[in-house]
Amino acid sequence: MAKFLNTSAINYFLEELIKGASERLILISPFLKINDRIKELLEDKNRLKIDVRLVYGKNELQPEEINWLRELSFIRTSFCKNLHAKCYLNEEGCIITSLNLYEFSQINNNEMGVFFSRSEDADVYRETYEEAQRIIRISDEVRMSLEKVTVSKDLPIKAVKKVVIKEKTSDITSDENASSEKLTSSKLAKKLDLSTKDLLEKLVECGYLESKEDKHFITESGKAAGGEFRMGKFGPYFLWPESLAGIS
Repeated sequence: MAKFLNTSAINYFLEELIKGASERLILISPFLKINDRIKELLEDKNRLKIDVRLVYGKNELQPEEINWLRELSFIRTSFCKNLHAKCYLNEEGCIITSLNLYEFSQINNNEMGVFFSRSEDADVYRETYEEAQRIIRISDEVRMSLEKVTVSKDLPIKAVKKVVIKEKTSDITSDENASSEKLTSSKLAKKLDLSTKDLLEKLVECGYLESKEDKHFITESGKAAGGEFRMGKFGPYFLWPESLAGIS
């Protein structure tokens, strides 16, 4: 049977919902500014390799959210235009509420919501889950820029907010045409008679890339050498000058 939740109860049930997720977790909220407690719980789900889908609707992510999200391999983030729903569910239960996944709302606002379980309200849970999946399907999956955003108190806030979030809308071919003098890692590897894996290892050895949790990040040395990070239709990739120093 569904349970009515006031503000404090929503926060409690939301934490329990996240902690109890063992297969999947879907968090849908227009606004995204997550408090430290929720971040700790999500980081634990990431360590356990739980599939987490985070859908938001306001393209105003703060630098701290971007820096945090880019470190979490098993949390996939999507942007949904015109999103107003607030829905949080795991494989066993669901909360539908007025509460955004936003620190201010969780502390200052008067909110309402309902919790229902898959076992006791199977039809309602199924319909909610199907609608959540539809929202995910119509959303654009976002990959955060791999260049870490640093926040300085000496910078004006407007400058700090100018952070680029690269969505899966670009086309690799058009990007390559724009930088025709540079080669992708795979093309540069072929030119040097190397496998792409061997080339990436050499780029790490030279300090042009750094490897972290099976992902590659371009370094300041890599940028100085002419390397570029790009986001294409099929995911992130790098561009390099045709004659890259220290590789051949």
